[in-house]
Parts: sequence; C-alpha cells; structure tokens
Amino acid sequence: MDVSLNIAGGGCTSTVFLMMKRVLLLLITGICVSMEVAFGQAAANGNGTIVSSSSPRPSVANIGSLFTFDSVIGRAAGPAIAAAIGDVNSDPTVLPGTRLNLISHNTNCSGFLGTVEALQLMENGVVAVIGPQSSGIAHIISHVVNELHVPLLSFAATDPTLSALQYPYFLRTTQNDYFQMYAIADLVTYYGWREVIAIFVDDDCGRNGISILGDALATKRAKISYKAAFTPGAPTSQISDLLLEVNQMESRVYVVHVNPDSGLSVFSVAKSLNMMTRGYVWIATDWLPSVLDSLQPVDTDTMNLLQGVVSLRHHNPETDLKRSFMSRWSNLNHNKSTGASGFNSYALYAYDTVWLAARALDVFLNEGGNISHSSDPKLRETNGSAMNLASLRVFDGGQQFLQTILRIKFRGPSGQIQFDLDKNLVNPAYDVLNIGGTGSRRIGYWSNYSGLSTISPEVLYTKPQNNSSNNQHLYSVIWPGETSLVPRGWVFPENGKPLRIAVPNRISYQQFVSKDKNPPGVRGYCIDVFEAAINLLPYPVPRTYILHGNGNRNPDYNELVQAVAQDQYDAAVGDVTIVTNRTKIVDFTQPFMESGLVVVAPVKERKSSPWAFLKPFTIQMWLVTGSFFLFVGAVVWILEHRMNHEFRGPPSQQIMTIFWFSFSTMFFSHRENTVSTLGRFVLIIWLFVVLIINSSYTASLTSILTVQQLTSRIEGIDSLVTSNEPIGIQDGSFARNYLIDELNIAGSRIVILKSQQEYSTALQRGPKNGGVAAIVDELPYIELFLSSSNCKFRTVGQEFTKSGWGFAFQRDSPLAVDLSTAILQLSENGDLQKIHNKWLTHGDCMEQINEVDDSRLSLTSFWGLFLICGISCLIALTTFCCKIIFQFRRFTPEAGEEADVDEIQPARPRRSLHSTSFQKLINFVDKKETDIKEMLKRRVSEVKREASPSSDGHANSPA
Repeated sequence: MDVSLNIAGGGCTSTVFLMMKRVLLLLITGICVSMEVAFGQAAANGNGTIVSSSSPRPSVANIGSLFTFDSVIGRAAGPAIAAAIGDVNSDPTVLPGTRLNLISHNTNCSGFLGTVEALQLMENGVVAVIGPQSSGIAHIISHVVNELHVPLLSFAATDPTLSALQYPYFLRTTQNDYFQMYAIADLVTYYGWREVIAIFVDDDCGRNGISILGDALATKRAKISYKAAFTPGAPTSQISDLLLEVNQMESRVYVVHVNPDSGLSVFSVAKSLNMMTRGYVWIATDWLPSVLDSLQPVDTDTMNLLQGVVSLRHHNPETDLKRSFMSRWSNLNHNKSTGASGFNSYALYAYDTVWLAARALDVFLNEGGNISHSSDPKLRETNGSAMNLASLRVFDGGQQFLQTILRIKFRGPSGQIQFDLDKNLVNPAYDVLNIGGTGSRRIGYWSNYSGLSTISPEVLYTKPQNNSSNNQHLYSVIWPGETSLVPRGWVFPENGKPLRIAVPNRISYQQFVSKDKNPPGVRGYCIDVFEAAINLLPYPVPRTYILHGNGNRNPDYNELVQAVAQDQYDAAVGDVTIVTNRTKIVDFTQPFMESGLVVVAPVKERKSSPWAFLKPFTIQMWLVTGSFFLFVGAVVWILEHRMNHEFRGPPSQQIMTIFWFSFSTMFFSHRENTVSTLGRFVLIIWLFVVLIINSSYTASLTSILTVQQLTSRIEGIDSLVTSNEPIGIQDGSFARNYLIDELNIAGSRIVILKSQQEYSTALQRGPKNGGVAAIVDELPYIELFLSSSNCKFRTVGQEFTKSGWGFAFQRDSPLAVDLSTAILQLSENGDLQKIHNKWLTHGDCMEQINEVDDSRLSLTSFWGLFLICGISCLIALTTFCCKIIFQFRRFTPEAGEEADVDEIQPARPRRSLHSTSFQKLINFVDKKETDIKEMLKRRVSEVKREASPSSDGHANSPA
C-alpha cells in the first residue's frame, strides 16, 4: 500500500486529514484479510506459530523504508535507497543467492500516519526498517520494533534521547545531535559569548536537542537566556510574533534548530524585521546546509536571506567512494523528472544504511541465522476487536541480527560506518560553514576529537588529542551586515528600559558614595569610578541610579546584593566588598579598590627608660657579641705572645692586656700593635665585624631615642579574639558576620557604630566606660577615620583579610566583563589614582603599631659575620699550632742524646715522660720567637762541630 499526499516541501497540510479516513478504511480492510489468512495458516499447522518456508539462505529478504517522500530529506533519501538496493543486488559478494526486496511507505510527516504505515510494513515480514527521518515518528515506531524485534536503522532521526536504553532496536546511522550541540557550544565559547537565544520547533527533536545545548553551554559557563519555541507548521504570523519578542531581549546570538522544510521561513521573517543586520549572530544547525545543498540551481532570493549565517554540516570525508557516488547522482532518473538536485548529506547516510543492513544480513546468514517470523502471544487477545493484531509477526532472529549490525565495520560514501558502545557512529565531525554571496564557505571543522580546527579531522586523528582552548581555530567570518568584526553578542533591550543601578544611601563616609541633589542624584568616589569606566565602553549604557536604604542608617550590604540577585536591580554600584557568599549569587567586576579588615585601637606614647641603650640588641645578640670580643682577644694574644713584647709580662698583666685589647677594638682605640701575619689577618676580619655591629647599633639606638614610641594594650586581632572586651564595627558592614562566623566571637561583644564620631567616642571611653576596646573595619574607611583623629588612634597588628570593592551585576551579565576591562584600563592610564586623590585624603596616622621587640636587632641578622670571624680565627690558630709543633720537633733532642735542659728549664724532680714532654712544650711555647730561633741556630752549629772531628779522625786512622 502506497499512500501519496500532496504536501508542499514535506510539510503536513490539510490534505493529510482529508485522506486519513481512506487510510484507516484501507488499514482495517487489510488487517481483516491478513487475519483470515493467518488463521487459515495456523489451522493448517495445528498451532498458532507461523514459520517461514524459506531456506537458511532465502531467495528474497524483505527490507522496509519509512520516510516522507516529498520533503527535503526524503527527496534525497529515496533515490539513494533505491540505488543502494540495486547495487547490493548486483554485487555477487554480498548476499549471494538472496535478493533484497524494498518495501517503501510514506509517513507523510505525521506521527499517526507513520505509525499506521509502520504497522502495515511489519505485516510483510521485513528483517529491518530504513528510517524514519523524523525523530518524533522514530519515538513512536521504536515501541513497535521493540515488540517485534526488528532493527530500525534511521538515517535522519537525530534526537539525542533516541539513544536511550528504552529503544534497544533503534540504531542511528547519522550523527547524533548530542555532538552537534556541543559543537555549537564550542562556537559560542570561541567567540566569547555567554548567552544565546534558542529558536526551535517544539517537537521531540527540537526540545531534546535544545536541552542538550543548554547542558553543553553550562559546561562552558554560558547559558540559553531564552527558549523561543513555535509549533510544527506554524504560520508566518506566529514566527513573526516570536521574533519580535526575542528582538526585545538582550542577547543577539540566535541558535536556530528547526525542520529543513520550514526553517527558511524563520530567516524570511527575520529579514523583514531587520534582524539580519550588523550586531546579530545567527547559528543554524545542520538543517540549513541540507536545504541549500538541495537547491539546484541556486536561488538568489533564498541566499539573500542568509547572508552572514554560520551553520554546521555533517562532515563526510572527500574519498573516492563519495566522488563516485556524486558522479552517479546526476544520472539518477528522479532528477530528470523533477529538474532539481535534491542531494544532501542525508543521501549518503541513506545509501550507507542499506549497505549496512545488507552486510549485516550476509554475516547473519553465514553464521547460521534464519529469517523466520512467529506470532506474538501478546497480540493474540484482541478482546473482540476487529483489528487483526495477530498479523504482526516477531522476527525470531531479531536480537542476533541486531548484535550483528552493531559489529559491522566498513567505509562508505558518508565515511566510516562503525558504532561505539553508545550505539553512535564513531568519529563525529561537522563542517563549519559561513553563508555568503551565492553559496557557503567552509571556515573550519569541529570534531569530538579536537574541537574547532582549520585542519580536517582525518589529519587530526593521526595526532595526539588536544581539546585545549589555545588549540581552537577558525578562519574569519563575514557576519550579518557584511562585517568581519565579531559581534558583541548582546545589546541593551530595545524596550527603552535603562539599567536599574542600586546605590547605597550612606550616612557615614559619604566621600565614597552619597545622595546628591543634582543629576544623576548620587555622587562620590565610587560613582566617579563607575562613570569613568562606563565612558570607556564602545557602546552607550542607559542607566538610572536608585538609592537603596532609608537614609537613617547605612543599608545592609548583604541585602543590597541579594536584591540584585533577585532582579530588583540590574546592578549595585558603591563600596560593595567582594566576599565569598556574595560571589555565589552575583557577578563582580574587577576590584577598583583594595580592601581588608584591620583593627584600630587607642594608643599612648611609650615612656622613656634609663636602660634604653640596651634595646637595640636582643639578649642573645649581646651575649654572642661579648663572647666574640673575648674570643678574638684571646686568639690575638696567642698569635702575638711569642714575638710581640706588648703581649708579654706577668700573668695578671697579660690577662688585662687581653681584656683591654678585646673591648678597645669596639672603638678602634687599641694601642697594642700586631706584628705577626696571622694576628693581623684575624684583626682585620674582626675590625670589619665590629664596624658593622657599631653601625647597626648606632642606627637602632638613634631610632629608639628619636622616633616617637607608641603602644597599645591591643596587639592585633589575635589578642582581641582572646579577650572578652566589646568590639566596634560599622553599621551595615560584613565584618559582623565575619567576626561571628569565622572568628567565633560572641555576638554580644559586637557594638554597631553608625558614624566616625561614634567611632571616636567609643574608643575614647574604652570598654570600662561603655565604649569599645577596638574597632574592626575595612582599610579604606579606617584611612579616612584616622586622617581626622589627630593620631589618637592607630591600626594594630596586620591586615587580616584581603578583599576589594567591585560593582555587582546579575549572574552572567556581559557588562561585568566589559567593565572589568574598563577598570583595568583606568588603572593603567592613571585615571583611577586621579579619582582617588580627588575624593580621598590620607593623614600621617596610618603608621602601624608594632611591638618594640620586633625592631630589635637579633643574632639572625649577624650570624654570617660571626661565622666568618670564627672560621678565620680557627684557621689562624691551626696554622700557628702547626708551626709550633714543627719547631718543637726540631728543638727536642733525639733519643740517646743529652739535651741542654738547663737552657730550657731548671732542674726539677723526675716526672713521667708525658708530663715532662707537655711541660717542655708549654715552656717552649712561652719562649720568645727570637730566643727559639737563636737556640735552634746554636744547636745546629753544635751538631756540625761534633760531626767534623769524628769524620777527620776516621780519615787519619792507621790502616
């Protein structure tokens, strides 16, 4: 049964409904006849099972097709399927001895008629169904093929949800829209857009595709700001109303995901509404290239509607198989009758789908599969209905055949035909096209392997995968309005409503922001920064300032930010601190002023001490310095004692010499001269160390005695937390939540202060008289407060938080990004500092109070000098000891010889050998250097004299 309806462009018209009654009558008649035949066969077999009489290698195998004949996709798929059937039947290597028999049914772009046609098709014992082209029809028919175990191979149903486990017998032989939507998300990110408006047909394919697009954009920190849906077959008036609505919105990036047969009407209406001009961005899914590729010759009027549109097209590699198929296409009979090309990428997928079914069937039969059908027990009970549902038969080998199809791998005109674990075709890829002139220009590719690229996916597959943002590239685009400048992607709505900007109505620190009688109604440092940044933007920003607060007290800034997040305001401009809980609900610009919490406390001048001269050095430093004075003095005495008469004398005198020499070097006033080389070496190093120590001590002592020393009993936030004294904070500040939540300070200790006067009064009273021990506030406020406090108060401790002030906008507002760039520009060109100098002044009271011990010089700063001096002394002592030992060994008589002991020491009682040797060494060291040298010379002379007579006597003795 072949029902042909006159539907222009594949759209469903009223003729469908006129023919529906005839179709139903024919369907009922066919089902009744089939039921009689089925019952007759069942009776003949003695049971309800209908077994095919075909052999394991049947002569004919039925294969069905379901699609809308008269549609953009159908006009391409029909000839391609017929050509594939002919090629399979003429190829002796595929299905030898078996002929494929194609049974085609027209779904007429109707879910109901598609279901009817599918039921009729199943009565013919088909082993597979090619189609349908509509995702909506595929959803319905999938339930039928699930029950009857017949694989459904769709070359055009791209709805991502069809890959669900709910439809095990559905196989998609074209690209899944899941990948196309991620390709669009990459396009949006590549050009820096953050919001898009989705225009789509409100059917299964449209809704589910746009849903995936929203998920894909979310991974790129972008979003769909509005979903503009229209009904299938919507009239032009409905589309016009829809586009008028979206044209009033902020985003100017439109993603069009519609049907090929009605999609051009969207651009026709957009052209009439002047929405195809400069500043607009139109991104079309793969339906648009399908329409354009089908046009032969090119329609100039159609192309004029699409100038500047960016679109995606299925990527089919340029292979010999594709070129051969393209050359055959022009010779197909259908072209001669219609006079139109009709070709698009769906023709390639339809052709390969038939070959997929044929190859799988060949493998299925070779592996012992049998084409047989049996009745479904669930369809026997009709409850008295006239519909013979028992005529619908189950393909017994359907499950095995399905698994065989999933294993098939081959390369066809459309590319590689192979399924992954999710039953999608491997290596999904798209061409990125830019429509212009009388055709389209490819500006790059997108693949799931490496994203956007100007290199074909086939080349990239041979290289390591790289999806980084730096690796994304496209050629230049000519956008609507014939401009190569990338559109900003958003504008202010054309409904004339300016930005609603909330400004805190402060009663203190009004230098930052305050109410003003003159336009624009507010003034202050923050307002001037915002206005200067707005003036740097390349587009106008209509705005109106709205005071937030009752004017009796500072507003709560958390409530102000919350109001922006809840769309009561579009932005908040003022001294708004960027803190974590606020960044979760709004977007902030780049900080225009640094901020952080500090502690302010009363100070008093530190009283002078009679022991102030000891404060420059720490105790450890004093001890080490004194020790080194004595150590160096002792080393110099050792080195000079033998040759310098100034270092000789009675023991008491020598001890005094050591002390005098050691400490006199502190003032470079030592009167003893050093004559030994080693002594001078040590003294030079030590005098350098003394010079550094003296200079540092003098500088530190001068600072202590001349600079005013201030002190406060509050040392910083740590001492404030551990105490139980009250703490003052500014009204409306985030400091209250910070102290309670982060530092665990009791809320009863916190005192709210509304003005600088209350700050001063509370600090002067102190905690015992109803005041506060200290105030915790942000640094910019404290700078202003201290500049007018006559230095009665100072900051103590360190700034214990780091943050900044920024302008708050609703989430994903493009203004936040543009203003951040403008603020950076203000900072770089110096304008930000000029505005700061205009409104804010600084006094001399910002010096931080630190502990005196922190400024004292410690050993840490000088241990390197002491180390050098110590090493020098050890080297000198080692050299001196080596010299002494060498001389002593020359002076000491060898064994068996008598030494002139009387010259060294007077006779004493006999002692041990070791004691005598050590005593000799000590006496030897105590001798003057000149005496030792004289004794050594005399000993050498004596040895020579003794040797001369001995040798003469030996020479004159008789023989």
